[in-house]
Amino acid sequence: MDDLVVLFGGGGFLGRYVAQELLRMGARVRVAERDPTDAYFLKPLGGLGQTQFVAADVTKPESMRRAVQGASAVINLVGILKGKFQAVHVAGARNVAEAAAAAGAGALVQISAIGADAAAASAYAKSKGEGEAAVRAAFPGATIIRPSTLFGAEDGFVNRFAQMIALAPVMPVIRSDVRFQPAWVVDVARAIAMAALDPAAFGGKTFELGGPQALSMGELNAWIADAIGRKTHLIALPDALGGMMARFGFLPGAPITWDQWLMLQHDNVVAPGAAGFDAFGIDPAPLAAVAPRWLVRYRKHGRFSLSPSA
Repeated sequence: MDDLVVLFGGGGFLGRYVAQELLRMGARVRVAERDPTDAYFLKPLGGLGQTQFVAADVTKPESMRRAVQGASAVINLVGILKGKFQAVHVAGARNVAEAAAAAGAGALVQISAIGADAAAASAYAKSKGEGEAAVRAAFPGATIIRPSTLFGAEDGFVNRFAQMIALAPVMPVIRSDVRFQPAWVVDVARAIAMAALDPAAFGGKTFELGGPQALSMGELNAWIADAIGRKTHLIALPDALGGMMARFGFLPGAPITWDQWLMLQHDNVVAPGAAGFDAFGIDPAPLAAVAPRWLVRYRKHGRFSLSPSA
């Protein structure tokens, strides 16, 4: 295989796994980052000359022409959770799509998110929806992938809750009833790599990738507490109080922003009838099958615990 795949944002949490999957499949990978040194840790994962690095910023179109030169496929993984959503998720995504089209790339994979909707109240979800439309306008054959919340050894979701649970005997849970369908980052990365390398099968389509189990926020935190052997008392916070915390941030280190609060008004699960992991022949791993191997660090005695309840 002589495919050259350009990864915008390849040094991030999801990006590092996508790079590994592509390298494993024999593709050459060019990682495009504002500061390429942030992704140099990927270099030993590939063979000699299999991994390249280039400086590029999705908000600066002039920096992208060199990044995509000679690319057979382009993947846009760049995303933010707060800040200038329009500049990154909409204009930035459009810039990637236009650069990929101008370079003659045969495939473009745009990473969006479940809940992306140009009519959404949340600025994040709205910008993701508008970004999808901008990408399709510039590159009609693009593949849109909408993952649910991702979990993995370096994630900022399950690990964040585990850290809080490990430190507090009592923990309030915001939006306890909202449901998630967490997906293992490795499974999502594999689907993204497959989409990039086989546009004939996946081009022009949209996929929603969620794990095999839907959990409420309360159930997720209870599972984490059990997995790390902590007897933390979880308290479902009333929406009125949770909304005030998000709106005014009156507690030090308020756990969520107002925009994140708006996103939590809707379940983060795969829409009925949406194409998903089945299209890629992937049987997604449940949280319980893989997470305990790294959550062990949050047990009272770490890796020396005899069991999750020790």
